[in-house]
Amino acid sequence: MKVKLYALAVLLLLSDIAFAQSIQGTISDKNQPLIGASVRVIGSNTGTVTNSSGHFSLTLKPGTYKLSASYIGYQALEKEVTVVSGQTATVDFQLTSAEGLNEVVVLGSRSAPRSQLTTAVPVDVVDIKQVAQTAPQVSINQILNYVAPSFSSNTQTLSDGTDHIDPASLRGLGPDQVLVLINGKRRHTTSLVNINGSFGKGSVGTDLNAIPTAAIKRIEILRDGAAAQYGSDAIAGVINIVLNDDVNRLNASVTTGGFVSKNAENGLDGQTVQANLNYGLPLGTKGGYINLSGSYDYRNAANRGGIFTGTIFSDYNDPALADVPGSPKGKDITEQELAKRGLTRKDFNTRIGQSANRGGTLFLNASLPVSENAEVYAFGGLNYRHGEAVAFYRMPAQLTQNNDTIYPNGFLPQIVTDNRDRSLAAGIRGKLGEWKVDFSNTYGENGIDFTVANTLNASMLKASPTSFKAGGYRFLQNTTNLDFSRFFEQVLSGLNVAYGAEHRFEKYQILPGSEASYTNYGNARNIGTGADGRPILIPDPSGNVSTRFAANGSAFAGGAQSFTGFSPVNAISAYRTSIAVYGDVEANFTSKFLVDGALRFENYSDFGSTLNWKIASRYQFSPKFLLRAAASTGFRAPSLHQRYFSATSSIFTDGVFVESGTFTNDSRVAALLGIPKLKQETSYSYSAGITSNLGPVKITVDGYFIRINDRIVYTGQFSGNKTGTPQEQEIYNILRSANAQTARFFANAINTETRGIDAVITYTTRAGKGHFRADLSGTFAKTSLVGPVHASPLLAGKESTYFDEASRIYLESAVPQTKANLTLNYNISKWGFFLRNVYFGKVTEATNVVANQDVYSGKVITDLSVSYAFIPALRLTIGANNLLDVYPDELSVANSSSGRFLYSRASQQFGFNGRFLFARLNLSF
Repeated sequence: MKVKLYALAVLLLLSDIAFAQSIQGTISDKNQPLIGASVRVIGSNTGTVTNSSGHFSLTLKPGTYKLSASYIGYQALEKEVTVVSGQTATVDFQLTSAEGLNEVVVLGSRSAPRSQLTTAVPVDVVDIKQVAQTAPQVSINQILNYVAPSFSSNTQTLSDGTDHIDPASLRGLGPDQVLVLINGKRRHTTSLVNINGSFGKGSVGTDLNAIPTAAIKRIEILRDGAAAQYGSDAIAGVINIVLNDDVNRLNASVTTGGFVSKNAENGLDGQTVQANLNYGLPLGTKGGYINLSGSYDYRNAANRGGIFTGTIFSDYNDPALADVPGSPKGKDITEQELAKRGLTRKDFNTRIGQSANRGGTLFLNASLPVSENAEVYAFGGLNYRHGEAVAFYRMPAQLTQNNDTIYPNGFLPQIVTDNRDRSLAAGIRGKLGEWKVDFSNTYGENGIDFTVANTLNASMLKASPTSFKAGGYRFLQNTTNLDFSRFFEQVLSGLNVAYGAEHRFEKYQILPGSEASYTNYGNARNIGTGADGRPILIPDPSGNVSTRFAANGSAFAGGAQSFTGFSPVNAISAYRTSIAVYGDVEANFTSKFLVDGALRFENYSDFGSTLNWKIASRYQFSPKFLLRAAASTGFRAPSLHQRYFSATSSIFTDGVFVESGTFTNDSRVAALLGIPKLKQETSYSYSAGITSNLGPVKITVDGYFIRINDRIVYTGQFSGNKTGTPQEQEIYNILRSANAQTARFFANAINTETRGIDAVITYTTRAGKGHFRADLSGTFAKTSLVGPVHASPLLAGKESTYFDEASRIYLESAVPQTKANLTLNYNISKWGFFLRNVYFGKVTEATNVVANQDVYSGKVITDLSVSYAFIPALRLTIGANNLLDVYPDELSVANSSSGRFLYSRASQQFGFNGRFLFARLNLSF
């Protein structure tokens, strides 16, 4: 019996050997084996990586297979191999350097994918896998800020919710003028509207940092107007994020670092940890997959604030100061008295710098073939971030905003956000006869809840709590698409026809906060001045209604200090729908001459219809030289946020805190000022450029012009007058009822023109036994206000308030008009070397006082990293962002806010956190 079992085991073993043969070989370049290169069987989920000798081995049944070999920095190569029973097949791959700019892209038209050098419009491709391995940056916004010159984004400070969602710019235009896609499907925007002193003021952007880098395969940036193809928001261009679809490969990384800088607190602050994980599983037997990604982010706050030189205490607030030598009546406390209390001026500093942030993300990308001609797919994710930012320090001398029984030394308010984001897209695509069909539904939602901590409601006196639920925002978008396309090979030299329809539903909400977060309580009256010069107050017996007065006779501020909560009056639940149809034809008249035309009609339920067109063409004179050009019209629909946002917030204007209310365009105060209903922005743009393929050198140069009419702005502050005209008195009373001193609105107020040139040069070659690549790119752009401000007739003469000077600076010169990037990569054996210099051009301080508009000179920021692969699956990278610890020019005294600021928070250059050192461990097997 045992003999029979042994015989059966041997038979099974021989059978396995007969039906499972091996393929082996090496992957190398011209000079050396490539360690950790990938080889996979096309059409299946079988694959492996090379060892330290560049060798690989696969076990397969007899048959004919097509293998693909790939390695970062090299062009992928495919070979066919036949496996014969009883034999070992050998196949070797020799890879050549990747052509950089010749990456294949799918963005720009709806025909077959093309290389970057043959598209009719400029498209950049960012290989996130490669960048995330070598570069110091970990978030999408910062990665793109240092990689793509036409893209600009920086972490904000003292900007409420904007401290946690970085506004981004493409080609110098606003955050809401660039459309973001994921896998070619429209991504929803955030629920936050930027209303504070930051770039992108008045706009609503897309939160790119809600997408983990581990989930991304590459990013395509279309630098051309594309509203006729993709709809609203695509005036500046389109960013398409292509998700990872790898299977049977685990990729993990941990990055940690911090600011080791001359200005960092104790020499180190802003510590950061990011952990990423990605793994793909095969689905079915026909190439289906589900790719899962997760990330965890931890970011500490950084502080680059200066020493406050203004008034800290006043004897009105602290009678004991009247007896302190050197502190006469009405003057500030002396340094000696501060020391007696165990305090210094540093204890009253406002924290200026990046906010603290904690969060995590889960993402998936999946596809499952259901027949020979169809597959179902899905992608989406969940993101949660908890942010802790601060506002301006409230000094004890600011009598209307403090209560010394709660905060005898004043307080630093905290604005805490809970930011939740979720999305899911699902669809089916395949072929119906000769037509490709794609039917999909994409859902996205963002919500932000605000808590104001370490603060008070001054009008509640000592009964005030120190933390308030302030309410929040919600934004939901659901987009349904049906697309058809077909390539007619026999028409001309090839004709691609695409058409389709889109339905979009959007909903915007403001949720109210707790009553104390927005209410002004109290009823004390100032009836005169006593012998000591102090006001005489008669308190209200109930102590809880109307307006109290501080000891200097001014009314106590109501609501949570630094971030007034949303009241039931602000609460809103608004929605709209849009329906669009489009057509796109790409005609190859010859193999060298191509013309692409697109037409899109879109109807919005809240403002009407728009029809837009685009035409693009390219002519390839030779394999080395191509000329391309495009012209288009575009539009951007006003966001629901801009139509329905209303709130009262504390803003810092000319050294004074002002309670400013934002009112909708259909409000009574808007009618009194003649503020019109919002309508769409319209645009037209032209671009022209050349591409050149000179072997190891690839060149693209593109120029563009963009005109935007009826651009939506966030106005300056208007106020009423309690003793003025009946109209001014009514405005004054409306503002008082909203706990506000001034009013602001969204309005179609200006026309702008943007001119620019983008250039990209890539060079790849062998250098010794290693592989060398150099990328030089630059952008030169200028946005200008054209013509007069479109103020309402009732506000004639107040154009400088309708669109104030600070807003003009944000528009024209708060973002670098010139930006250049030189990146050098050298890989040899197990080592990798990365050096990048980015020039950020000059910017201007955004202030309403023309005489105070500081100009900050351009600077060069140097990034450096070195990596070493211990084994093919394990690589360590160490390096620095801003290696030389470069800071922007310092502010003038006039713009320093009594010493609070050392550097501008309004201009968007490269930030002011200083040198960042990091270490990263990558694991891949």
